[in-house]
Amino acid sequence: MTAEQDAYAPASETSQGRVFTVTGQDWDSITEGIADEHDNKVVVNMGPQHPSTHGVLRLILELEGETVTEARCGIGYLHTGIEKNMEFRSWVQGVTFCTRMDYLSPFYNEMTYCLGVERLLDIEEDIPEKAQVMRVLLMELNRISSHLVCIATGGMEIGALTVMTIGFRERELVLDLFELITGLRMNHAFIRPGGVAQDMPAGAIDQIRDFITLMKKRLPEYAALCNANPIFKARLEGVGHLDLAGCLALGITGPPLRATGYPWDLRKSQPYSGYEDYEFDVQTWDTADSYGRFRIRLNEMWESLRIVEQAVDRLAGLDGAPVMVGDKKIAWPSQLAIGSDGMGNSLDHIKHIMGESMEALIHHFKLVTEGFRVPAGQAYVPIESPRGELGAHVVSDGGTRPFRAHFRDPSFTNLQATSVMSEGGMVADVIVAIASIDPVMGGVDR
Repeated sequence: MTAEQDAYAPASETSQGRVFTVTGQDWDSITEGIADEHDNKVVVNMGPQHPSTHGVLRLILELEGETVTEARCGIGYLHTGIEKNMEFRSWVQGVTFCTRMDYLSPFYNEMTYCLGVERLLDIEEDIPEKAQVMRVLLMELNRISSHLVCIATGGMEIGALTVMTIGFRERELVLDLFELITGLRMNHAFIRPGGVAQDMPAGAIDQIRDFITLMKKRLPEYAALCNANPIFKARLEGVGHLDLAGCLALGITGPPLRATGYPWDLRKSQPYSGYEDYEFDVQTWDTADSYGRFRIRLNEMWESLRIVEQAVDRLAGLDGAPVMVGDKKIAWPSQLAIGSDGMGNSLDHIKHIMGESMEALIHHFKLVTEGFRVPAGQAYVPIESPRGELGAHVVSDGGTRPFRAHFRDPSFTNLQATSVMSEGGMVADVIVAIASIDPVMGGVDR
């Protein structure tokens, strides 16, 4: 079948004139190629590649010399069908899918989905305190690791390689804590409807305290390397400008919005999971540019450390407290234990299930194979992810699987700002502008 016959791929030009795909060669070779053209405009495909996007993005740039006159995003290269797949899995299994969307902040994907499910189940008030504190702890550690990747990769793209190496050095420490608590470094599926999968392991609180102490020494290194660095500031100040009116018109949230001076943070304005009980400040900047977004992320890591400290202090007084709702028709699996062979359930756990009663065994079997039922309805509970407002619109028809789960991912919405931030600037500044948005393409394409 030819392109003319294919309804889904009709023949069309991406733009007027010849199109050049740049693959890393000298700029002179491009300018030689357009020497025969009658005008100075050239369309360049930047990508599909990783320009500070943590995934595959294609940028279609129309240039006059090295000035960008038009910039468009080409997305969809990481499409996984996660939202559709969730319709064919139980409510608990849905966590395993959505954690893989924005893979730099997996706990936030799990959290917004579980909050929606818990609202439909009407068990929001029944979530144990320890589960709420653990959720906050994991999310704020995740905010630190996500911001570290943003600053590290953004620095790498402009040649600040020391920022990259120390950024990933610190992120490894956070991932080590995730592995200690959840068993996995990424894609945890640890936050479940009703609470969290398991209690804190022995020694975890002490290791987190050690991490806090170390990070208080390490975070000033970023400030020393970047904050007043004239080369760094020259590359970021005034680049990717987007004011408050532009943010509101495009629905931009997160650091790009707060860089305009507007203190919008859902942890303060619409608290969830007990955030109203923690002491922290919403960080803002007043330059509405890439430099302001960098400074906000740096400051937010300090605020996250404050919250983590408070969460750890609370956990120290909740030893042995439950981490999952008491309703055994929902609470699965939170009492899992590994067998002596390192795989499967321990014999003690199996004896516990099978020894209680036949009814308990039947309920456990139904819960594992079929899942619990969620009353018909719909819910949307947004949270403040490292990139902005992340929300899951969860719809139930009364069955054991989601009728629909659709996510409002901030990377997808914030990428709309690419053209506004880039047009009129230099081609070299496009990368800086996109890095300041910090889009994760797994969340964009889903």
